[in-house]
Amino acid sequence: MDPDPDPDPDPDPGPAPDPVFGERRRLLAVAYRLLGSLSEAEDAVQEAYARWYAMPPRQREAVESPGAWLTTVAGRICLDLLGSARARRERYVGAWIPEPLPDRTEWTGAPSDPADRVALHESVNMAFLVVLESMTPAERVAFVLHDVFRYPFAEIAVIIARSPAACRQLATSARRRVRAARAPAAATTTAGQAALVRHFKEAWEARDIKALVGLLDPDATMVADGGGLAGAALRPVEGGERIAQYLIHMAAKAPGLTLLERTVNGRPGLVARYAGTTVTVAAFGLAADRVTRIWAVRNPEKLRAWNRDA
Repeated sequence: MDPDPDPDPDPDPGPAPDPVFGERRRLLAVAYRLLGSLSEAEDAVQEAYARWYAMPPRQREAVESPGAWLTTVAGRICLDLLGSARARRERYVGAWIPEPLPDRTEWTGAPSDPADRVALHESVNMAFLVVLESMTPAERVAFVLHDVFRYPFAEIAVIIARSPAACRQLATSARRRVRAARAPAAATTTAGQAALVRHFKEAWEARDIKALVGLLDPDATMVADGGGLAGAALRPVEGGERIAQYLIHMAAKAPGLTLLERTVNGRPGLVARYAGTTVTVAAFGLAADRVTRIWAVRNPEKLRAWNRDA
C-alpha cells in the first residue's frame, strides 16, 4: 500500500530529548582513558547520570552547566575506582592489560580542533594506556583531564580536592612518566604499520617461525592477559625468537582459529576468532619496521565489546 499522500504537516514529535544525553559520548571518552576499561567507563558514566536524575528537578535547573557537573561527578567516581583498582589488580591472575578499544567513534569524543583530535587519538594507544597504569590515581586524573581533554586546573582541583597548583604538579609528574616511557618512533605511516601487522599475521598463519623472527625485534616483549579465565602466559615472553616459538605453539593448539586485521586502540592490530567468537585481541608496538611489543588480551570479560555485534 502506498504511503499516505497527505501526511500531517506538523506531527507531534513528542518530548524533546534531554540535552544532557549529548554529554554521554564525551564522558565515555574521558572515563575510558581514566580507567582503561570500557565496562568500568560505562558503569561510571551511568552512575553519574543516575546521580543527576536523582536530584529534584528544581536543583537540576539551578545547575549552570550540566556538562561540567556530570564531568565533575564522573571524574570523582573514576578517581574512587582507580583507588580500589590497585588492590583488585594485585589479586589479578597474571598480567593486567587495559581493555582493548574497538574502532568505534563513540569512544573518541571527536573534538573540532585538529590538534585535539591528534591528542585524543594518541591517548587510546595501548602503549600510552599502559604508561597511565603506572601513575597514581590523582596523577592520572590531572594529566588526562588537562593534557588530553584541556580542562583547566581550577576545574580539576574540584574533582580531586586539591589546589590548582597541586594539580599542575601532578600533571607535570605524570608528563615525566610519559616521556621516560616513550617508545621509539613507530612505522612512519598508518599504511606501513598495517603492512607490518599484515605480514605478521601471514607468517603466523603459515606457522613460519623464520618469518616471524624476522618481523620481531630481538628484544621484543609479549604480555598476555587471561585473568585466570583463559589460557595465557602468566609472565611476559621476552625475545623475538621465544615469542615466535610461543605463537607457533599456540597456533598448533588452536586449529580453526581465524585471524582478522582490525583497528585496536586506534592502530593496526589483530583479532583472533574461534567459532564466531572473539577470543584474543592483540595490540602492537612497532618501531623501525619491527614488532617491539605485543599486548594480547584473552580475558573474555574484556572482550565483550568485540562480541556485541558478532
